[in-house]
Amino acid sequence: MLSSRPRLAFLAAPSAEAQALRAELAQRYDDHAPGEADVLVALGGDGFMLQTLHRHGGHGKPVYGMKLGTLGFLMNQHRGDALIERLHAAEPAVLRPLEMLVQTESGASVGSLAYNEVSLLRQTRQAAHIRIDLNGQTRLDELICDGVMVATAAGSTAYNFSAHGPILPLGSNVVALTPIAAFRPRRWRGAVLKADTEVRFTVLDPYKRPVSATADSHEVRDVVEVTIRESRDRTVTLLFDPEHNLEERMLAEQFTSG
Repeated sequence: MLSSRPRLAFLAAPSAEAQALRAELAQRYDDHAPGEADVLVALGGDGFMLQTLHRHGGHGKPVYGMKLGTLGFLMNQHRGDALIERLHAAEPAVLRPLEMLVQTESGASVGSLAYNEVSLLRQTRQAAHIRIDLNGQTRLDELICDGVMVATAAGSTAYNFSAHGPILPLGSNVVALTPIAAFRPRRWRGAVLKADTEVRFTVLDPYKRPVSATADSHEVRDVVEVTIRESRDRTVTLLFDPEHNLEERMLAEQFTSG
């Protein structure tokens, strides 16, 4: 529960509009370092919200976003007034990221977190050939495709949905395994998995058919194996105005034709 006068940290995207609003709000409500604040206020679009979660999610502070970018699925509407009242009335959405561990051709191991999705994509004009194991058991010997991804519920409306993957309800404890332009098996549409499933992608011909892996915006090239699992000890809390809570937005998205 927030105090009557919570300490706020204002974080803004590089745009002039976001920076101007940050200066205005910081003067009106005071501004604190992210590690000392009760709430982080992110000003921008969904891309900036993801940056905020990656940079400051370790503080364990709830994040309230205000939309100033092109996309704002993870953001609230921009209004400069009654911010404290809005924070007290806000509804929380707890998100658990994916952990990605990549093995590259050079033998390096690279780890990263993804709040939306982990995606594999072919690096050249040639299709990728990928084996898929779930909890150590091979489920698909060879997927020939442009790529494949694992998406969280919060990320299921983003890249995953554009690739014809399912929208997942928050709190469903599942993730989406979605192919990108699958060539073989041509009719395979992916799968919905329990969130604690360990997914392993093995690139079958990494030298002739190189593949990159991306966790949100962190890309690793020339991968040979990628292991993905839901984080067991990391969560972030987003705050939403009651009339625009994330669960309602995800439900409404499934009934939007445009």
